[in-house]
Amino acid sequence: MIPGLQVRGGDEPPRRRRRTDLKQVLLAAALIGPNLVLLLVFTYRPLIDNIRISLYRWNISSPRMTFVGLDNYVQYFRDPESWAIMGHTLVFTAAAVVGSMVLGLCLALLLDRRLRGRNIVRSLVFMPYVISGAAIGVAFQFVFDPGYGLIQDLLARMGIASPNFYQEPGWALFMVTATYIWKNLGYTFVIYLAALQGRRTDLDEAAEIDRTSQWRKLWRVTLPQLRGTTVFLSITVLLNSFQVFDVIQVMTKGGPFETSTTTMVYQVYQETFVNNRAGYGAAVATVMFLVVLVLTVVQARTSKEA
Repeated sequence: MIPGLQVRGGDEPPRRRRRTDLKQVLLAAALIGPNLVLLLVFTYRPLIDNIRISLYRWNISSPRMTFVGLDNYVQYFRDPESWAIMGHTLVFTAAAVVGSMVLGLCLALLLDRRLRGRNIVRSLVFMPYVISGAAIGVAFQFVFDPGYGLIQDLLARMGIASPNFYQEPGWALFMVTATYIWKNLGYTFVIYLAALQGRRTDLDEAAEIDRTSQWRKLWRVTLPQLRGTTVFLSITVLLNSFQVFDVIQVMTKGGPFETSTTTMVYQVYQETFVNNRAGYGAAVATVMFLVVLVLTVVQARTSKEA
């Protein structure tokens, strides 16, 4: 050491600094590694396998596959039924996202107030979300039954004939959508309620001092604070709605008239396990993945710019 030269306390020897960096890298690898392995094994590998299978003609019960290239995709986009099913999927998804989020927000705003018995009502609202979709589908078959269902009874008391939800395509899609919204309502309600309870109270107090109307307070004070929650819910509810299978399987099996309530995920099941066209079903699944990916990216960018 050179006389008169002092090493500052904040300067560490390079060897020690490298050791510290190595420890941080190993710690990060230990924390991230297991999750990364699970993603690779259970998410990305099946996705790659699905894309690979979509290039083959394969009866799922046969051990042999025939390479056909993009023939499954050409066949899919040339089939008018595919476009109709895609339309059903978009209508169902849009209605499910908007309906569950709007109703969930309204209930959260109502039950965020100090009301008697609100904890019981909160539990009742959330309860359908944890119940199996198949069980809810069976229960709602009795609600929508045109002969003796709950809706038929209520409409009969008002002198209105009940529509045949199981024979009319538009009403069948409405029935399935309403059932799913009712099941998914508890999820959006709980997330919005948590966001409302975590918002800034000083802004509410300032609005009250300024004698701001409730409607203006909602639009100018409350909703801007829920923007991040709304973006999160819009993406997660969108992804969940695209994957609905159990409610459709139990209530309509994709009918009436074969495809009136068939969505893309239900079409994947039909083509793969009923029609034994696994390659074509994989192509439908790949198209659905791309549609969801595009919608999610557009939604995220639009929300960020807003």
